[in-house]
Amino acid sequence: MAHRMPLKQNEYLCAIELNQSGKYCLRLRVTFGRRDWVLSVYFLASSFDRGMKKLAETMQYLQRNEERLWFWTVDRSDDPNFAGELLREAGLRLDHRTEFPRRQASMVVSPNRPVPAFLLAPLRRGLAESVSTLRVAAAGD
Repeated sequence: MAHRMPLKQNEYLCAIELNQSGKYCLRLRVTFGRRDWVLSVYFLASSFDRGMKKLAETMQYLQRNEERLWFWTVDRSDDPNFAGELLREAGLRLDHRTEFPRRQASMVVSPNRPVPAFLLAPLRRGLAESVSTLRVAAAGD
């Protein structure tokens, strides 16, 4: 019996936090399977709905530009700030924090493929539950 090699896929871990000014901070930790490297980014949004729209755009951007980001983040050492500039063009920032929130949602996508809309629904639901928990905790303080 022939054994099939597991397909290396991109895994997205997503978390949402409320910052002190009331904005939503969406954090992504992406493990790109083909090259086995991790990229952590974040962005701010003024509302949950805007955050979800930006999250979908961000995932599409990361899927499309995986090769280019890997090249400038991992392979190139002469200009380490260039990857940050590429991300800023998309409205993202490199996330240098080592800890990732325990309340997170995740999804897996094949490399170089667009993120299907039907995969975003469970992700959105998981992040909405996290936000409602954050709101209840903030109201209790």
